[in-house]
Amino acid sequence: MTIRLGYQMPNFSYDGSVAELFPQVIAQAREAEAAGFDTAFVMDHFYQLPGIGKPDEPMLEAYSALSALATATDTIQLSALVTGNTYRNPAILAKTVTTLDVVSGGRAILGIGAGWYELEHQSFGLEFGTFTDRFERLDEALQIIEPMLRGQRPTFDGLWYQVENAMNEPRIRDDLPIMLGGGGEKKTFGLAAQFADHLNIICDANELPRKMAAVQARCEEVDRDPKDLETSFLAFVIVDENGDKAKELQREFVLKQGLDLTNLSEEDAAKATDRHFCGTPDDVAEQVQKRVLDQGIDGIIINLITNGHQPGAVELAGKALKPLV
Repeated sequence: MTIRLGYQMPNFSYDGSVAELFPQVIAQAREAEAAGFDTAFVMDHFYQLPGIGKPDEPMLEAYSALSALATATDTIQLSALVTGNTYRNPAILAKTVTTLDVVSGGRAILGIGAGWYELEHQSFGLEFGTFTDRFERLDEALQIIEPMLRGQRPTFDGLWYQVENAMNEPRIRDDLPIMLGGGGEKKTFGLAAQFADHLNIICDANELPRKMAAVQARCEEVDRDPKDLETSFLAFVIVDENGDKAKELQREFVLKQGLDLTNLSEEDAAKATDRHFCGTPDDVAEQVQKRVLDQGIDGIIINLITNGHQPGAVELAGKALKPLV
């Protein structure tokens, strides 16, 4: 397993009817596969996220969507970016992602994080708890999930979760990869050093040098070579052959979030767009190389927040970024 170039679909707010929605999701996954992306991701959320759209905008359940994509693609890996641990019993999650692996012929990755979107928990009647609670639960969950993915039958009696001789059959392999996602330099990175094959770092791009130093420190604490823990960064890519059009798409997107880039100072505009990589394909490639890969990150996961569902957009981004990784 390696994630060097991933494609995330962060929204399903497309033109047309609901019946026309999933064919557009399939088209993006297939276009990503053809363009050389190694992994396709959907978010594990029930409502659209703040900063992207309104809560009532369309959102598909992650593992149902991924299983459907498994039958519509051939080689691309499939994952949630990332599963909210608080949404699912860990033993059932191990079974769910293992079933996705069987359905896809060994292409599943378990992306997992502690969970953070309180509104979803309130609306769906799920316990949210404190920050500490959520990371205690994630730690316990990984102690159940990891052995189940490896063919073991764990018995575990924790504060949050209990299992007894939990079986997980069938499996197509015993090395289904685990990817942790988050930005916490102590808790998330520490759990990644213990349990994960891959860490997707969530932060502003300017924070990456400090984050990479923290990854190294957490690995050293558990006597793990940091080179054995792959890393990636999620970038919001806004790309068009016409650089001015790309910048206008960026301005329109940020305006929907209540900010007008034309009225912001240079410093405030840079802060508001720190996770954005915007311009022509060459511009975007240069930015990704300098701001992400040159900081020691192994791979890049992108979304095309403004136009990914439009035919040709994923291919354009893939051609620009594939040579870098």
